Amino acid sequence: MERLYYQRPGTAPATLELPPAQVGRSPVMRLMEYDAQVLHDRIIESVHELPDEPESHRVSWLNVGGLGNLELLRSLGQHFHIHPLALEDILDPSQRPKLDEYEGQLFMVFKMVYEGGPGEVVFEQVSFVLGRRFLITFQEDAERDVFEPIRTRLREGAGNLRFMRADYLAYALVDAIVDHYFPIMESVGETVADLEQALLDRPTREALQRIQAVRRTLLQMRRAIWPTRDVIGHLCRDDTGHISARTKPFLRDCYDHAITLIDLLENYRDATGNITELYLSSLSMRTNEIVRVLTVVSSIFIPLTFIAGVYGMNFDTGRSRFNMPELHWKYGYPAALLLMALIAGTMLYYFKRKKWL
Repeated sequence: MERLYYQRPGTAPATLELPPAQVGRSPVMRLMEYDAQVLHDRIIESVHELPDEPESHRVSWLNVGGLGNLELLRSLGQHFHIHPLALEDILDPSQRPKLDEYEGQLFMVFKMVYEGGPGEVVFEQVSFVLGRRFLITFQEDAERDVFEPIRTRLREGAGNLRFMRADYLAYALVDAIVDHYFPIMESVGETVADLEQALLDRPTREALQRIQAVRRTLLQMRRAIWPTRDVIGHLCRDDTGHISARTKPFLRDCYDHAITLIDLLENYRDATGNITELYLSSLSMRTNEIVRVLTVVSSIFIPLTFIAGVYGMNFDTGRSRFNMPELHWKYGYPAALLLMALIAGTMLYYFKRKKWL
């Protein structure tokens, strides 16, 4: 389960504290400034290298990877007039996707997902600060994200990115986050299908553990996708002027993608629940089969045990004719074995006629 990060009870609002996972991570700041004709892409070392005021005809995208420097975050907050409560949320990795408006800026939080390794799904928080002519994104990890296709489109001048405002850039990044859920969801679907077939063939404890791992992943994705849909829906209905009328149709398309993800998510959650029930039913059926076989074997040996017990008693045929005269028969032992075999065969035939075997 995802660990909850929280500040000490009683801490004053807007208090900036580094989460334990960010201690020692030096931020990497990458600035991309562009318009229809020009693109500047560079790594900057300090806030002093940022322009005091973005040029009116250009869009500035500052991506901050890593949150291990509080002084840098405070400096960025002062430079771009970011609300202190937004800075506090940026440092809280357990935030759910949300949308807030602060003094002419939109602040958004999303959960980015990608494959960290074979069978490993990594969730990373990314925060957006959207202004009129700039967009700032804050990531937990500087080494990997899902935004490289957007950077490629900016460099190549493909699509509408270089001709639109910062709100369209924000849409493109949100769309990249949402679209990267699809391959993860496809991988989960294949795993669910494989587990279902494996449990039909042979239910094992290892398969049940894999089911629980898939259910945990789906739970995390549900906590990320549902509020993401709500945030995109609010952006589609934005009346503050931060989202232009030209961008809203694209956001509605992104909203449709989120709805599709939710449908897939709920289907897979139902499927994993059914698979768990299938595992329990298969286990119960296996147990019933074993118990039935053992019951049949026990039923066959009950009369045989009785006969062997009777003939195992101590008899004195000299005292009475009722003291087991068969003990002196020449073929008494083979006759007893034949009687046992006849009883066992008759019972087996009867069980097969009743389809108990």
